[in-house]
Amino acid sequence: MQAKRQATADGHLGARARVHPETVRRLERSMGALGTAAIAAMDERLPWFRKMSAENRSWLGLVAQAGIAAFADWIKHPERSRPAVTEVFGTAPRELARAVSLQHAVEMVRVLIDVVETQVDTLAAPGAEAELREAVLVYAREIAFSAAQVYARTAEARGAWDARLEALVVDSLVRGEAQEALNSWASALNWSSSPVAVIAGSIDGEEAEPVIDELRAQARRARLDLLAGVQGSRLIVVLGGTGDPLAAAERFCGRFGSGPVVVGPPVRDLRSASVSARAALAGLRAVPAWPDAPNPVSADELLPERALDGDDEAVRVLATRVYEPLLAGGPALLDTLTTYLEQGSSLEATARMLFVHANTVRYRLRRVSELTGYTPSIGREGFTLWVALIIGRLATRHG
Repeated sequence: MQAKRQATADGHLGARARVHPETVRRLERSMGALGTAAIAAMDERLPWFRKMSAENRSWLGLVAQAGIAAFADWIKHPERSRPAVTEVFGTAPRELARAVSLQHAVEMVRVLIDVVETQVDTLAAPGAEAELREAVLVYAREIAFSAAQVYARTAEARGAWDARLEALVVDSLVRGEAQEALNSWASALNWSSSPVAVIAGSIDGEEAEPVIDELRAQARRARLDLLAGVQGSRLIVVLGGTGDPLAAAERFCGRFGSGPVVVGPPVRDLRSASVSARAALAGLRAVPAWPDAPNPVSADELLPERALDGDDEAVRVLATRVYEPLLAGGPALLDTLTTYLEQGSSLEATARMLFVHANTVRYRLRRVSELTGYTPSIGREGFTLWVALIIGRLATRHG
């Protein structure tokens, strides 16, 4: 009894003592037939295998044959403490790991083991069937661990490569490099979301990787795509799949460090995201000028602060989208708006200064709102209009 327990404890040690030499010879003679049977069984039992390309099916056939060969080699060499199966999955190229999931790999291993088990009576020497079945069970365990190890290594390598590529994409967008390579980088990262917006904030003195992992997990739950990178003390997030990035940014605001979070405008695709990145970063620089700014805040809400801070894009937007429509509306419109703002947003004072009725002032102010989208009587929007007037007049002076 003690000897039996010791044999069980030894497990796969001494495989030669448990497998009859005649069994080994029969198995070696049958390797080709077993490989063919395994491929036929996979084709019959695994729908995903039938849908694969001919090249990938061929590679998996080689993996199956390598697995059977490794089994025969193991029971032939009892001095090995473990089956030499770590190289079984190395037979196929690394790209195959992307086409075949770990679940599919486990299903394939199960089919291989079933094929060998169904032929145990034929392969084993008379009276040695139990020995061969025990060897198959030990080998099944080892090859399953081998598959898990290969996929774990591939996942680690893929994760590290993705992180480097992700940082490269974010850096390229921040630098404003709308490279053609962004298309291939986006494809490699499985990015196909549209529209896209960039969110900029700070990161406190902590490890960036856990923060980025949490952001990715939140994005997955929200069914959004997300790329993130850290540049100095700034955390840059590229968000895809939402037309309302400000509302989406509220989900992630808590993952940023202390300080404001600025959301760039949505753009068509990843190649255009440098526009959103520039706006978000310009807003992040200018937002201290608005102490009561909401958090997160849209970069478009910071147009006056950005313009005063020297952001050329904000200057252009205020000149073309605000001042030029007012200029086209006629001098009376510009005079009324200027006087209204100078008189502390007083209708009566503006009417007296212009020698017109208060209703005329109301009509003209409504016209200002229609042309620009900003309401002069709202303090923040009136400030934006005032800055636009100054910028427009300076631009006119410079031709």
